[in-house]
Amino acid sequence: MKYFALIIIFLSINFNQKADKLNGRYNYLLEDYGLYVQKDKITFKDSVFIFDNKYMPKGKISYGNVILLENFINTDLIISIRKDQIKKDTIQFYIHNKKSGGNYLDFSSGKGKLIRIK
Repeated sequence: MKYFALIIIFLSINFNQKADKLNGRYNYLLEDYGLYVQKDKITFKDSVFIFDNKYMPKGKISYGNVILLENFINTDLIISIRKDQIKKDTIQFYIHNKKSGGNYLDFSSGKGKLIRIK
């Protein structure tokens, strides 16, 4: 009986982990004076993201309490996404600058949205 319970627990853990990853294709919009402007399209697959713009490098995704997207052309910028946002079709994110000093994740230098492409 306890083996059966362990199997059920492991299966439920695996299903929950899949839901906590960013996957799929999104429109990448930045806020500019109260309006959202589409900049590019972005594709997520587990711990890597790729912009459709061929000149942008592959980036990496760090999962934790807050999801961080790193490795843009400007390596000083990081995007943060709250973990509860990734289950939605429209994900709000914040842009942070590493050079702002101190704990740079406490200060936002911009924001935007990711809108899922179906």
